[in-house]
Amino acid sequence: MKGVIYARYSSDNQREESIEGQLRECKEFAEKKGITILTTYIDRALSGKTDSRPDFQRMIKDSSKHLFDVVIVWKMDRFARNRYDSIHNKMILRRNNVKVISATEPISDDPSGILLESMLEGYAEYFSAELAVKVSRGQTENALKCKYNGIGIPLGFYIDNEQHYQIDEQNALVAREVFKRYDEGATIIQLVRWLKEKGIKTYRGTDMSIDSVKRMLRNRRYIGEYAYGKIIIPEGIPAIIPADLFDRVQERLIKNKKAPARYKAKEELYLLSSKLHCGLCGAFMLGECGTSMTGRTYQYYKVPMRRNIRVVKRKPSRKFGLKILLLMPLLKSLWMMTP
Repeated sequence: MKGVIYARYSSDNQREESIEGQLRECKEFAEKKGITILTTYIDRALSGKTDSRPDFQRMIKDSSKHLFDVVIVWKMDRFARNRYDSIHNKMILRRNNVKVISATEPISDDPSGILLESMLEGYAEYFSAELAVKVSRGQTENALKCKYNGIGIPLGFYIDNEQHYQIDEQNALVAREVFKRYDEGATIIQLVRWLKEKGIKTYRGTDMSIDSVKRMLRNRRYIGEYAYGKIIIPEGIPAIIPADLFDRVQERLIKNKKAPARYKAKEELYLLSSKLHCGLCGAFMLGECGTSMTGRTYQYYKVPMRRNIRVVKRKPSRKFGLKILLLMPLLKSLWMMTP
């Protein structure tokens, strides 16, 4: 018989040794049963509650090539922790004449094996659901005590040994400066450049981006508000930003969101931005410029990109052409008045 091995672990808390252990026991089982292992399929840090796993799906697809006869797993819960997914994918494998075998759970081929396998599938799903309930209960208790619950740590905070938020004074100065500069008129792009020049990174260690700065400016934890799900506790953590400064920043964010053309072009150069509407989809058009390979600058009015992709692919309209179009009624009337 020819076979393959499927191995999986669920979260980042588990380590590569988990995969090595699964592979070792599966290979020992295959050697005892005289099964030749062709390849292995491995999914790391992916839950078995869903079958949307890259190597798992590749294995299911490869079974249609009829290259192997069995799939060996360390335990049945490595294959799936969802009864529907387990039954559905085993049916696909069965149609391709492929059987799933557990290396550590002796499941016979007689009717009692069917009962045992269904019990193992049910227990795997029960264990997953029970664990989710326990984790949710623990996170709720943490939230009521304003403890860190695994969400990203905002710039200017750190988590102490008791899982409470504390102020990192050095980075807190940077956070205050970001809010102050934006309140005084700096743009998001200018703040991103400034943070990159200072070498400031996100908690994931990546460069600050426009989205990360926007999330930072909207984060109410900077005024001491702890929030987790539906649990909101004012003054639950130390505050870095005064409430009045935070409120002014929110007002400016809302104002700039309503006038997105400011980041596309200068308002005095594109007077029709957000006033001109597309005749096909009805979306407002923004001013934008681009430079050709020859160095010549062209100015356009165009539908915003997100709207353009979702609704209609309308080509940008040249700014000069629109000016002529809008002036046509005036030019016509002047021409009629000419003797």
